[in-house]
Amino acid sequence: MTAKRTAVIAVLASAAFLVVNATAPDPLSAPVPDSAAATVRTDTGLVRGLRTVTHTLFRGIPYAGPPKGAYRWAAPRPVRPWKGVRDATKPGPLCPQVASPYADASSLEEDCLVLDVTVRAPATAKRPTPVLVWIHGDGSVGGGSLFDARRLADRGLVVVTVNYRLGVFGGFGYPGLEGSGTFALKDQQAALDWVRRNAGAFGGDAGNVTVAGSSFGAAAISGHLTSPKARGLFHRAVLASGEGMMDMPAGAMGEGVPAYPYYTWRTEREVRDAGVEMTSSLGCAGRGPERALRCLRALPVKKLLTVPHIMNAFQTFAFGTDVLPELPEKALRAGRFPRIPLMTGATRDEHRLFVGMAHDAIGSPFTAGQYERALATAFGRWADRVSAQYPVRDFPSPALAWATVVTDRMWARGTYAQAVAFGRHAPTYAYEFADRNAPMYLPFPGDFDFGAYHAGDTPYVFEDADAQKHFTPAQVRLSDTMTDHWAHFALTGTPNRPGLPRWPRFNPARAVPHTQSLAPDGIGPVDYAREHRLDFWRRLAEQDGFPPSQPAEGKEPVS
Repeated sequence: MTAKRTAVIAVLASAAFLVVNATAPDPLSAPVPDSAAATVRTDTGLVRGLRTVTHTLFRGIPYAGPPKGAYRWAAPRPVRPWKGVRDATKPGPLCPQVASPYADASSLEEDCLVLDVTVRAPATAKRPTPVLVWIHGDGSVGGGSLFDARRLADRGLVVVTVNYRLGVFGGFGYPGLEGSGTFALKDQQAALDWVRRNAGAFGGDAGNVTVAGSSFGAAAISGHLTSPKARGLFHRAVLASGEGMMDMPAGAMGEGVPAYPYYTWRTEREVRDAGVEMTSSLGCAGRGPERALRCLRALPVKKLLTVPHIMNAFQTFAFGTDVLPELPEKALRAGRFPRIPLMTGATRDEHRLFVGMAHDAIGSPFTAGQYERALATAFGRWADRVSAQYPVRDFPSPALAWATVVTDRMWARGTYAQAVAFGRHAPTYAYEFADRNAPMYLPFPGDFDFGAYHAGDTPYVFEDADAQKHFTPAQVRLSDTMTDHWAHFALTGTPNRPGLPRWPRFNPARAVPHTQSLAPDGIGPVDYAREHRLDFWRRLAEQDGFPPSQPAEGKEPVS
């Protein structure tokens, strides 16, 4: 295997990502006419943000103490109160990360547990305003300050975007390390607790908090829904392209990447074993767990980040812990989660992004022969049946055939299972983002047809000049409608209001549960299961031993 292909696999196996405007100048830090200071008292001290004609912005507010030194790989601790007024007009530091092919962002700063607050100005609400807390995706790169929330704030929300520990700092595990594999989740819960204590200072309603996230961030929300530590911290949830009930066939994320029965979740032991293996070359092994941990905590951030693949090894969450006592998928299927309003969905062509990334990085076309080999790797003795259902001649290219197979088998199957689990017990609104001409805002050259790709919907809700400058008038209308739906859901628990397309609840008892298709000038119901051939995958799942990465439906997963 070439070094280039190995690097691609490492990126693709790093879990799904989501970073907006990582390379663009920070629009919120640019000089704004008629700006003035705005001071608010939080529970740890005064913060001075920036009031513009249209918004008030508070940036880089600490919600937990620095996770440095002995506190590296420890539960988040309280912020030490400060005297005077803390400047909150500029972004705080990103958590440790290295630049990737899709995000030119890097940081070596561990004192990074900060958040941003965006509100509309001047404040006109006569009562506390609903709060939306955004958990960004990826798990190895990104940060809350990369998301411009002004459009959502314009709809009458207080929007909080959060940093949390990433990669080896957020998902690390080791023998004897309390909290192994849960530090990112603990950070997010600490941020939500900060919101509960401080929302009122910004005009927000601590009793009406929506937590929203995409990809890895949405997977985290699946965990929070089942976590006893998160009870009462939020009252609605939006899960975009969440992987909480997904599994992964072999090779789905690149040649040589193994199958996983649970895409996001690992046992605590698996996480600890990975920690031992991945840090074995750092000079801390062979000392016993306690001394090894002291050694690892003393290493420079840069050394941890430059060990091959280490930044991608811990983008999972450990269950069997105090944060996640049981496998979240099992808890969700059993209905062990709060009966709160939920919005859940995915993009129509989720996996085209990953296939397109590999195509661009490796630089050679994906052939019909590779397609058949990929099917054999992923599906074993069922490969011929999958090939007959998805014959390569029916697609513009073998690459798009493979992308469709994995979209349907992995993403759509998991997304639908999650909607069914939610809809059996709570008010649930399902959607599919279906704009197949969504602008590509990630730096991928070439002419690959990405379609309605993974994370392609994010610039339709958050400000992103790189994408939105390419919007057609129909896409502008779609963006406005989607943002209105999100905001009204955060306000009331339903995306429906006069003037917006009707969006019925997802009812699993119906022959065709309602899924809202979101496309330019084409918003309305779609038969999601039929579109993604889920009956075919269900029939295969009834075969003993299929899929290779997960027990058949109806059988208890091994945890």
